[in-house]
Amino acid sequence: MAKVELKNISKVYEGNVRAVDNANIVVEDKEFVVFVGPSGCGKSTTLRMVAGLEDITEGELYIDGDLMNDVPPKDRNIAMVFQNYALYPHMSVYENMAFGLRIKKIPKADIDRRVKDAARILDIEKFLDRKPKALSGGQRQRVAVGRAIVRNPKVFLFDEPLSNLDAKLRVQMRAELSDLHLRLNATMIYVTHDQVEAMTMANKIVVMKDGKVQQIGSPLYLYNHPVNKFVAGFIGSPPMNFLTVKVIEESGSVILDEGSFRIKADSSHVEGLKKYAGKEVFFGIRPEDMAYTQSGGENSFSVKITVVEPLGADIHLWLTTATQPLVARTEPHYDFKVGDSASFIPKMDKARYFDKETELAIFSGPDV
Repeated sequence: MAKVELKNISKVYEGNVRAVDNANIVVEDKEFVVFVGPSGCGKSTTLRMVAGLEDITEGELYIDGDLMNDVPPKDRNIAMVFQNYALYPHMSVYENMAFGLRIKKIPKADIDRRVKDAARILDIEKFLDRKPKALSGGQRQRVAVGRAIVRNPKVFLFDEPLSNLDAKLRVQMRAELSDLHLRLNATMIYVTHDQVEAMTMANKIVVMKDGKVQQIGSPLYLYNHPVNKFVAGFIGSPPMNFLTVKVIEESGSVILDEGSFRIKADSSHVEGLKKYAGKEVFFGIRPEDMAYTQSGGENSFSVKITVVEPLGADIHLWLTTATQPLVARTEPHYDFKVGDSASFIPKMDKARYFDKETELAIFSGPDV
């Protein structure tokens, strides 16, 4: 078992700066969990507390049920892969991967077996005699991962390991790390600011902001059922649109008045929105749930096109109402031009609503 539990974990720096505030996270055995959030949200600090590289100010950390707060990093049976790879430039790939085992006085034959097994798994056998300077960024990343694999740790920790790679290689390495997780059947905790990495790799995502855990769940659960406006806007690319609208109750229906247009709320959302009658809320709709229409219809509204981004498989349109911006994702065969007006019908059953003051979701849970 390699279960990791963070119970009421906090990190407080001098001046009462709370980098991490009361985090409660459970990483189950063999899970691939991703900590995601913007820069400065506390995700790397949380990872470093698991590794023992940062002291825990408050709370308790358990690995396999054992309290780890005062256990030195070398005795936690974890392996960490850093953003900058941290390879020894004067050593060969083989020596880089073997160095930690030699320090532990592992028998030479066992070291040789572990290094060659890891090299085979990562497809770097032909690079074992090379120095890091003779390797590409992706190859260096594999060596850093290999150095972690040879230790046979209970838990793998990754601190933004792909951020130095180009876009194409990042996509390739995402797939390789996901495949590696399946082959090793290991517990992995991965930190990134890139929500695409989180969505494509994780079994479970921990979304963080300002040192606090915002929501924990599977990628699709967070995408479909965000607990607040921050999670809704952070998960998904392009991010969810948010329009300030006034809720108006009319003859048992709910009308959302944006100022330049009025649309009717889906019947499944009426009861929950009635308590906001006469008030403003955030109306959230994802770009892919904005249907372009040339014939109008109920709930259609017209907006001005400000930017056209053709991406091959689809087109991203940056739009504006009279006062508010939004984005739509459409099919590529339409001929859109900047400055033109276009009409869209939002899929109202897919809409999400957030309290204007608290920014909490008005509806939450799988019944939304």
